[in-house]
Amino acid sequence: MVLARPFSLWVCGEGEVIFFTGIHNLTHASKVDYSFISINRLIKRKSDFECKTWILDSGAFSQVLTMGDHFLTAAEYASHIYRWSKCGILVRAVAQDYICIDSVLEKLGRTVEDHQEMTIQSYLDLIEETEIPIMPVLQGYEPEEYAKHVNDYGSLLKDHAWVGVGSIARKNSNPELVLNILNAIHEVRPDLRLHGFGIKKTCLQDSAIRDQLFSADSMAWNYACRYENRNPEDYKEALKFKNRIETMPVQINFL
Repeated sequence: MVLARPFSLWVCGEGEVIFFTGIHNLTHASKVDYSFISINRLIKRKSDFECKTWILDSGAFSQVLTMGDHFLTAAEYASHIYRWSKCGILVRAVAQDYICIDSVLEKLGRTVEDHQEMTIQSYLDLIEETEIPIMPVLQGYEPEEYAKHVNDYGSLLKDHAWVGVGSIARKNSNPELVLNILNAIHEVRPDLRLHGFGIKKTCLQDSAIRDQLFSADSMAWNYACRYENRNPEDYKEALKFKNRIETMPVQINFL
């Protein structure tokens, strides 16, 4: 069994966030040091691709948003994880979680607690199928719900576990809420290394948010290209976005 290999930025300084650039076109993956690639981009692919250090996303957000569930079983997803772990340095595969968005929950007739329980069960199912390190995901809507989910996981979250924070991509316009969620998680487990899914510049400019994050990813560069009529297939756009994230001024909050 192929295991994920360690990578050099495992320990970060205060306020330093490892940023994984969301990759749409796989020919771009080798152009950035850290990439974030969805299984949706690989599901029909046959050949290997070149990349450096990367995270495999389960595609759960779009799948649950449109279908109400995942289109791969845990065993099928594990098979894909193993197959693609041979490309580059795969440091984590994200668990198949269930998003907690009001409109989705209402449509499916489910509650936040339902999706939290389903997320943990999905994680358990997946780690039974593979030895490759899996990133568990915390779900909720309000900060106290995320804190509850940490407790629900219990000892499944090992010391200093690298854990994804789900359903915050649509909260980017409210950095205060994002910060409150991250703080609530760390109040329960200050040791957890948190990954922010879909975190945009609005939030990453806040030093308090950066201090709570170990890593983050975003596809915002691709969406911006489409909106501003620039070429979303130009990898240089991804590099420019990554550089802006890493060099942008940080707003310091004096409390």
